Amino acid sequence: MPVYFTRNGDDGSTGLLGSGRVPKYHLRPTTYGTLDEASAALGLARSFSRSDETVALILELQRDLYKIMAEVAATPEQAFKFRSIDSDRISWLESKIEIIGGKIEMPTEFVLPGDSKSGAALDLARTVVRRGERYVAQLKLEAELDNPYLLPYLNRLSSLCFVLGLWENAQAGNESPTLAKTST
Repeated sequence: MPVYFTRNGDDGSTGLLGSGRVPKYHLRPTTYGTLDEASAALGLARSFSRSDETVALILELQRDLYKIMAEVAATPEQAFKFRSIDSDRISWLESKIEIIGGKIEMPTEFVLPGDSKSGAALDLARTVVRRGERYVAQLKLEAELDNPYLLPYLNRLSSLCFVLGLWENAQAGNESPTLAKTST
């Protein structure tokens, strides 16, 4: 029978990719845990998506996040072994933002999430990605991460989640987003 637990973390620590353990509340596991949350929110959006194009795109984004999580989970000495995000990946994200953004009308005011299930899940993913971005910025500042492409990647990913959420809302028949302010 397979074993689904190790008991290694029962003392409040977790292992890194490389040698050593850190407390579970350490910034490194907090960061990759946050990116795991973002992937889960993207998975929720993927399950609700109406577009095969969106499903394929979200799956690729989840795989990128998996790679980023591995790099973040690695000790600074081992991180280079897991590095896969580079300037090409950022350019790819930017092209996706431009393509999808060209299919929708961008709102000129703040919008509220919830106009479709997949759009709301993408908005949730966007906010979690932003939190992960803040943690990555702190790790970078503390010289725990040195990949210069992680922050720009996460920044573009949150922008992509925003436009993709608007696109999914439109696919669900909600082309006019709910605005944060009411007209009075």
